[in-house]
Amino acid sequence: MPTPANPTALAQQARRSYAEGLLSGLPAVVQAVDQGTRILVSQVVDPKLAMKRRELVPDLQKAAPFWLQSMTTMLRGALQSGLLSASRPGDLPGPGGRAAAKLSLVDDDTIEDEILTSRLALAMMDRASWEFTDLCSRMNVLEAREELDAHDILRPQSLARIVTTSWRAAGLSLDMWRMLQTVLHEEFAHFSEEGFHETNRFLIERQVLPEVDLRPFIRRTRATHRNFQPTSHAPAGFSQSSVSASSDGRGEVGEETRMMTRAGGLQQRASGHAEAVLDRLNRLVGRHLPEFVVTAHAPAPASPGLRAAISEAQQGIANRLSGGGAVRTVTDAVSTPALLEELNQRKQALKQAAATPVERATIEIVALLFQSILTEERIPSAVRVWFARLQMPVLRVAVSEPDFFATVDHPARRLIDRMGSCVMGFDATARAVGDALEKEIKRVVQVVEAYPDTGRRVFQTVLVEFEKFLEHYFKNENEASRKGVSLAHQVEQRETLAIQYTIELRKMLNEVPVQEGVREFLFHVWADVLAMAAVKSGNQSDATKEMKRAAADLIWSASAKVSREERAEVIRRLPPLLKTLRDGMLHAGVPADKQDEHIQRLNNSLAAAFTAKTAAIPHERLEELMGRLETLEELLPDSADLEIDESMVHDLSGYESSELEVVAEGGSMPTPAMVAWARELQVGSWYMLDYRNRNEAVQLAWQGMRRQLTLFVSPQGRGVLFQQNRLAAFLQAGLLVPAQDESLTVRATRSAMEKLDVDPSRILN
Repeated sequence: MPTPANPTALAQQARRSYAEGLLSGLPAVVQAVDQGTRILVSQVVDPKLAMKRRELVPDLQKAAPFWLQSMTTMLRGALQSGLLSASRPGDLPGPGGRAAAKLSLVDDDTIEDEILTSRLALAMMDRASWEFTDLCSRMNVLEAREELDAHDILRPQSLARIVTTSWRAAGLSLDMWRMLQTVLHEEFAHFSEEGFHETNRFLIERQVLPEVDLRPFIRRTRATHRNFQPTSHAPAGFSQSSVSASSDGRGEVGEETRMMTRAGGLQQRASGHAEAVLDRLNRLVGRHLPEFVVTAHAPAPASPGLRAAISEAQQGIANRLSGGGAVRTVTDAVSTPALLEELNQRKQALKQAAATPVERATIEIVALLFQSILTEERIPSAVRVWFARLQMPVLRVAVSEPDFFATVDHPARRLIDRMGSCVMGFDATARAVGDALEKEIKRVVQVVEAYPDTGRRVFQTVLVEFEKFLEHYFKNENEASRKGVSLAHQVEQRETLAIQYTIELRKMLNEVPVQEGVREFLFHVWADVLAMAAVKSGNQSDATKEMKRAAADLIWSASAKVSREERAEVIRRLPPLLKTLRDGMLHAGVPADKQDEHIQRLNNSLAAAFTAKTAAIPHERLEELMGRLETLEELLPDSADLEIDESMVHDLSGYESSELEVVAEGGSMPTPAMVAWARELQVGSWYMLDYRNRNEAVQLAWQGMRRQLTLFVSPQGRGVLFQQNRLAAFLQAGLLVPAQDESLTVRATRSAMEKLDVDPSRILN
């Protein structure tokens, strides 16, 4: 970013631009509040409430000029005195130059004023948080500071205080405010958002952080890679973080990190931003074409002339952008000025066929959306052509189903975003789109083109089909992910079987007098050995059957031996049994020193059996146990109901290879919201992962049952496997962040708004 000649002066210019924008926009806001009041009066409500609302109109009409004058006076005073970055509340001048009151007890009205001010400021932040966060980033860069002053004019609290103080100065009551609170919050929230948006644009035009990077908001302590052990049950009144901090005996949380963004994290930030962008688009178009906002809630079919024109344009684009082996040559030219000019000419023909101003506005907006999509450099040229061919089907849906512009979860938007998230790697030039993925995108577009009259249903149908394809694609056809998915699936199988075997062994030995050391070995070690054998060789393989017989022999050997013949038989069986136990642990990845510890404990248990200190197991009971072990798989509980414990995944660190890493440490104590977000990540999406001194792009390639395990794959084919809580911990810490902070359609919508801001006549012409 080029550094301005005088960054501090530019920051003050931005504040002045913001304040001047407020001054010019306040009359319209006051008028909007008046209109909102009249709408309230027209609603059917309780007669008593209706009477109170009717009384509001003349009172507000009478006081509105004084309210506007008071707000204007305060803002002009700040502009003239240069106190736009005031460090104290008193620095902002009050209406009419009123002096500050002397120190005294705070009365009830003052407290009420503060409450109203705080609530209004919160309403502004709820609406404008994305724009405000970006503005703060730019101002802090210019002024080399951590954050804005508490009473900076840019903070929502400052505008809220001006509004409420002026309200009271104009003779308007607290009761009136409460009755109009919904209207006031709505109008000033939108007003502040627009102010922040315009100030951001002012700074972007001067090359101040054109793209806001979230990485500076991530702060870490020195030891970011110490082991993290989540606390499953925190005492009442304490957070899990506090329990974790005190449990190590030294009062440290070695790798605790915090994401320094607004509350709710990136997930809520992105979701709220998408909705805010769509809302701003509707408000922007609605200013020049009020019918557009009304139509957004009243679906209607396109006019016959426009429907015919769309069909003709769709056929023309398909002919232009198809043609056997020439497709790749054509796609390379999709973003060229010549093709964009052709699309612009088709847009003009469509506008001429439109029957209403709303149809013409819809044509313009959709054209701008796809102009942005088709010039997105991170979309590989091989698939850009198929995005181009979606323009007419999307236009058909947007004209007849205006909620395309009103909701982020319209299936047409979701389909574009899902395809975009899969092909827009963080560095698209470093990889090629697989042939199978390209063919599927082609198929999806052709299906949509083939069913022009089914609207959102066809988009929803192909979206579901595309999701199913992705699961198959990364598992079987993508070279970079196929090996990693296979290994991750084996890990999941092993973990699931180990838990199932442990549950069933506990049931089997619940009432059997088995020495405690043997019992613990079977539950914590041998169940995993059985699972490993079953994954590698199959449930009914000779290797697995041998491990089951070893479990039965161990149970028998550890029961009381009171006769000489039984002791002799134990001694005869012991060497091959111990060898089988060691072989099983070796194949399961148990280190040699751990094997020695387990064998030593088993020896102690067998010695207790020799001295008859353990209870004897009846022969019939042993036979029953043997039979149940032979048919153990038939008794296992349903895997769909099992939770894969994080400690078990941690134990699999020895299972790593050059193709697969199991993440067993790092991150920050996740909140429930982050755990929920971890479950919502979608296959095919790209992320930036900071792990083991590498910061690289990875693609989500596989999710296990109930999304308890998640595999990411690098472009080089290395897999990184997360358990659910560990994944949430990395999201919480900002060690795993989406490669694209905005979805493809949100970015395109924002780009369209910027063009409409510059030239609003596009909407009507």
